[in-house]
Order: sequence, then structure tokens, then C-alpha cells
Amino acid sequence: MSSRNDPRRGDSRSTDDVILDAAAELIVHFGVQRTQLAEIARRAGVSRPTVYRRWPDVRAVIGALLTREVLRTREAVPDTGDDRASLVERSVEIAIRIRDHPLLGALLVSEPQLLTEYVVERLGTSQRGLLAALADGIERGQKDGSIRAGNPAEMAAMVLLIAQSTVQSHRMVADLLPDEAWRRELAKALNGYLAP
Repeated sequence: MSSRNDPRRGDSRSTDDVILDAAAELIVHFGVQRTQLAEIARRAGVSRPTVYRRWPDVRAVIGALLTREVLRTREAVPDTGDDRASLVERSVEIAIRIRDHPLLGALLVSEPQLLTEYVVERLGTSQRGLLAALADGIERGQKDGSIRAGNPAEMAAMVLLIAQSTVQSHRMVADLLPDEAWRRELAKALNGYLAP
């Protein structure tokens, strides 16, 4: 058993986090196809029943992992103001961090269909969290006068769609749209959509 991942060490990580960290390591290094619950348990230093009590299969672990990582990414980018510029800057930074996230990148390369299911075909917990933060930022920007009138929930959904599509397709246009241009053009697209 690996003591660095052993939840009995008394570190501040929960058993869930230890298990999810182990799953992330396996997925990044070996891909989804070679990641099994038994191996996740071994790497996490917990019993198989401990994992099975939380998640019935690897797909459920991946769903929990995606939710955790997207929400952590959102929380790691500070909310710096109530105006459109602050909302756009934060949205672009979150998009870049999600785009460059090692786990999400590994899933996009090794399991694009699985990632599509979690990101495109259903509205999950992580996306609902992003939508709530966007709607709040849009409402504040509307009060500030820097964001046009409209239904904040609907506008948040469109901002999410714009950012999400650029994240998913960035590899396809990387030669045409290098990183700095990608960042700049996404900011222009969001500013243009939200401007009064």
C-alpha cells in the first residue's frame, strides 16, 4: 500500500478525495480503458468495498472526478469585480484552466465520447455550478450597467456554450489560433455577446 495515498495517514484529504486522486492518476497515465475499480482501490490504499460503497463503476468515478475538478477550477479563479470586464476575464481564465487540465485533456484524447457524454449530452453538477456563477456575475454586471439586459440564466447558458465549444475544439484550430489569440478572441466573443 502506498503511504502517500493512505487515508489513514491523518492528512486533511477525505477518503473520497484520495480515491478520486488515485483514479485521476490512473486515467492520466494509462487511460480509461486500463483503469479498473480494483486498481483505483489499490492505488488509493483502500479496500475495494470502500470504493464500491461510493461509486458502482469506473464511469461513476469519472463523473465525480469531472465534477470535482471543474468546480475546483472555478473556485481557484478569484471573482474580482461586478463589471463585464471582470466576468469575461474570469470566464476566459476558467476556460483556459479547464482546457489545459491534465485529466480533462487525457479524457479528451483517450475517451472523447465519454467526455462528450458528460460535457455535451447532459447538464451535470459541474456545469450547473458554472451556470450559477455566470448568472450571478451577469446579474451583477447588469446592475453595474456594463452587461446588457436579458434573462441572466439564459445568458449564462449561452456564455457557457460559447466557452465550452472553444475549449472542446481548441486542438483542432491550434495552428490557426495560438494560445494568446485564442484567449483574446474568446474574450472578444464574450464581450460582444454581453455588451449593452
